[in-house]
Amino acid sequence: MPEGRGAAAETSDGTSLAPSGAVTEPAAPPDAELSPETRDRYRRALETLERARVQFLVGGAYAFGRYTGIVRHTKDFDVFLREEDLPRALAALRRAGYAVGVHSPHWLGKAYCGDDFIDLIFSAGNGIARVDELWFEHAVPGEVLGVPVRLCPAEEMVWSKAFVMERERYDGADVAHLLRATAGELDWERLLARFGENWRVLLAHLVLFGFIYPGERDRIPTRLVRRLTDALRAELDTPAPGERVCRGTLLSREQFLPDVERWGYRDARLPPSGTMTEEQIDLWTARAEEDGAQATAAAVSAGNPPDQ
Repeated sequence: MPEGRGAAAETSDGTSLAPSGAVTEPAAPPDAELSPETRDRYRRALETLERARVQFLVGGAYAFGRYTGIVRHTKDFDVFLREEDLPRALAALRRAGYAVGVHSPHWLGKAYCGDDFIDLIFSAGNGIARVDELWFEHAVPGEVLGVPVRLCPAEEMVWSKAFVMERERYDGADVAHLLRATAGELDWERLLARFGENWRVLLAHLVLFGFIYPGERDRIPTRLVRRLTDALRAELDTPAPGERVCRGTLLSREQFLPDVERWGYRDARLPPSGTMTEEQIDLWTARAEEDGAQATAAAVSAGNPPDQ
């Protein structure tokens, strides 16, 4: 199945869909409420990476706002880059006066300045959605804090967010909003190829999209939905594999721990199906409480405290 932008998908009436690239200006940029000091810290980080010739993309609230028009004010700044470029990025930021470190060796570095920090992301925490050449090939131009940058492609944002289903953070609404805003421009073939054997996750979000927006369900190509439901029917006609494997750990690092720790299921994050090691999983699990507290603090800061 092709991953490039050459083959456009079709809507339910057979209309050809162009590849992604459209952006939507939000009502106010995500940096509108940042202090001048924070704005300067983020801007200097971008300029530092540019001067060091580190290729990077801006994601997070900035890319999400440009695609969907939804504004979020967060205390972190998401930069995406290849894993092999992380050491140079950290070194450049250290020379510029930032405190840097590798938060989780399999997917995330950080740069700190005062209370502000920059996430340097080269993969998803579950080992899926690693940053590769296609992220850069299909990035779209933008401007952040007055600096010309490239934004993460909408397809890769959907792909990486689709697996985030933690108790303290669920990105399903983000996926729905991205699909609503960009469905007419998405490279559906490339998106489907990104999910690969995890196509059920994509199908689940597409089904939810039709539930969330019943009057706009035809924005999702009928041909694609039929391919996925045909695959589902084919599975129903095939005996289930005998292996006891839990793929829930790809969706939540904590909520399926009983399955792999007590009930004898193999963790799908480990080879041969996954790419993570036992040590990486242990570290990522240990970080869960810290990251959950950080997510809660961000929600409270944005005026959306979680339910108790």
